[in-house]
Amino acid sequence: MEPAKGANKGWMDRLGERWGVPPSRVLIILLVFACTGFTVMFLKRPIVGWATGSGEPSWIFSVLYYMLILPFYNVVLLVYGALFGQFSFFWAFEKRFFGRLFGKRKGLGQ
Repeated sequence: MEPAKGANKGWMDRLGERWGVPPSRVLIILLVFACTGFTVMFLKRPIVGWATGSGEPSWIFSVLYYMLILPFYNVVLLVYGALFGQFSFFWAFEKRFFGRLFGKRKGLGQ
Protein backbone atom coordinates (compact mmCIF):
# COMPACT_ATOMS: atom_id res chain seq x y z
CA MET A 1 0.00 0.00 0.00
CA GLU A 2 1.43 3.38 -1.05
CA PRO A 3 1.29 6.46 1.16
CA ALA A 4 -1.25 9.11 0.23
CA LYS A 5 -0.16 11.69 -2.32
CA GLY A 6 1.73 14.46 -0.53
CA ALA A 7 1.93 12.53 2.75
CA ASN A 8 5.68 13.06 3.02
CA LYS A 9 5.53 16.78 2.25
CA GLY A 10 5.50 19.47 4.90
CA TRP A 11 2.74 22.01 5.22
CA MET A 12 4.88 24.73 3.62
CA ASP A 13 5.46 22.54 0.57
CA ARG A 14 1.74 21.81 0.29
CA LEU A 15 0.83 25.51 0.59
CA GLY A 16 3.48 26.37 -1.98
CA GLU A 17 1.99 23.88 -4.42
CA ARG A 18 -1.54 25.10 -3.77
CA TRP A 19 -0.57 28.74 -4.30
CA GLY A 20 1.85 28.02 -7.13
CA VAL A 21 4.85 29.55 -5.35
CA PRO A 22 8.13 28.10 -4.09
CA PRO A 23 8.13 27.11 -0.40
CA SER A 24 10.58 29.94 0.32
CA ARG A 25 7.82 32.48 -0.46
CA VAL A 26 5.19 30.81 1.71
CA LEU A 27 6.49 32.35 4.95
CA ILE A 28 6.52 35.83 3.41
CA ILE A 29 2.95 35.38 2.17
CA LEU A 30 1.82 34.16 5.59
CA LEU A 31 3.55 37.15 7.18
CA VAL A 32 1.59 39.47 4.89
CA PHE A 33 -1.68 37.82 5.96
CA ALA A 34 -0.67 38.13 9.63
CA CYS A 35 0.28 41.80 9.33
CA THR A 36 -2.97 42.58 7.52
CA GLY A 37 -5.09 40.83 10.14
CA PHE A 38 -3.25 42.54 12.98
CA THR A 39 -3.61 45.96 11.36
CA VAL A 40 -7.36 45.54 10.87
CA MET A 41 -7.77 44.28 14.45
CA PHE A 42 -5.58 47.09 15.84
CA LEU A 43 -7.53 49.83 14.01
CA LYS A 44 -11.01 48.56 14.90
CA ARG A 45 -11.13 49.92 18.46
CA PRO A 46 -10.14 53.52 17.59
CA ILE A 47 -12.53 53.52 14.65
CA VAL A 48 -15.38 52.25 16.83
CA GLY A 49 -14.61 54.88 19.48
CA TRP A 50 -14.47 57.67 16.90
CA ALA A 51 -17.65 56.59 15.08
CA THR A 52 -19.78 55.94 18.16
CA GLY A 53 -18.35 58.43 20.64
CA SER A 54 -18.74 55.92 23.45
CA GLY A 55 -16.47 53.13 22.36
CA GLU A 56 -19.38 50.69 22.34
CA PRO A 57 -20.58 49.82 18.86
CA SER A 58 -24.25 50.10 18.03
CA TRP A 59 -25.89 47.53 15.83
CA ILE A 60 -25.90 50.01 12.94
CA PHE A 61 -22.15 50.57 13.29
CA SER A 62 -21.60 46.80 13.47
CA VAL A 63 -23.48 46.27 10.21
CA LEU A 64 -21.57 49.07 8.49
CA TYR A 65 -18.27 47.83 9.90
CA TYR A 66 -18.74 44.34 8.51
CA MET A 67 -19.82 45.72 5.14
CA LEU A 68 -16.80 48.02 4.91
CA ILE A 69 -14.16 45.75 6.44
CA LEU A 70 -13.92 43.55 3.35
CA PRO A 71 -12.75 46.29 0.98
CA PHE A 72 -10.51 47.82 3.68
CA TYR A 73 -8.91 44.45 4.46
CA ASN A 74 -8.25 43.81 0.78
CA VAL A 75 -6.63 47.21 0.24
CA VAL A 76 -4.41 46.70 3.30
CA LEU A 77 -3.54 43.22 2.00
CA LEU A 78 -2.36 44.72 -1.30
CA VAL A 79 -0.36 47.41 0.51
CA TYR A 80 1.44 44.88 2.71
CA GLY A 81 1.88 42.60 -0.30
CA ALA A 82 3.62 45.43 -2.15
CA LEU A 83 5.77 46.30 0.88
CA PHE A 84 6.94 42.69 1.15
CA GLY A 85 7.52 42.35 -2.60
CA GLN A 86 4.57 40.02 -3.19
CA PHE A 87 2.16 42.37 -4.94
CA SER A 88 1.70 40.16 -8.02
CA PHE A 89 0.73 37.17 -5.86
CA PHE A 90 -1.81 39.20 -3.86
CA TRP A 91 -3.21 40.96 -6.91
CA ALA A 92 -3.93 37.55 -8.48
CA PHE A 93 -5.28 36.37 -5.11
CA GLU A 94 -7.69 39.35 -4.98
CA LYS A 95 -8.88 38.78 -8.53
CA ARG A 96 -9.63 35.11 -7.78
CA PHE A 97 -11.32 36.02 -4.47
CA PHE A 98 -13.61 38.66 -5.96
CA GLY A 99 -14.28 36.49 -9.00
CA ARG A 100 -15.57 33.77 -6.67
CA LEU A 101 -17.42 36.30 -4.52
CA PHE A 102 -19.32 37.77 -7.45
CA GLY A 103 -19.86 34.49 -9.27
CA LYS A 104 -17.47 34.89 -12.17
CA ARG A 105 -16.31 31.39 -12.99
CA LYS A 106 -13.94 30.34 -15.74
CA GLY A 107 -15.80 29.00 -18.70
CA LEU A 108 -19.13 30.60 -17.83
CA GLY A 109 -19.77 33.22 -20.47
CA GLN A 110 -16.15 34.34 -20.66
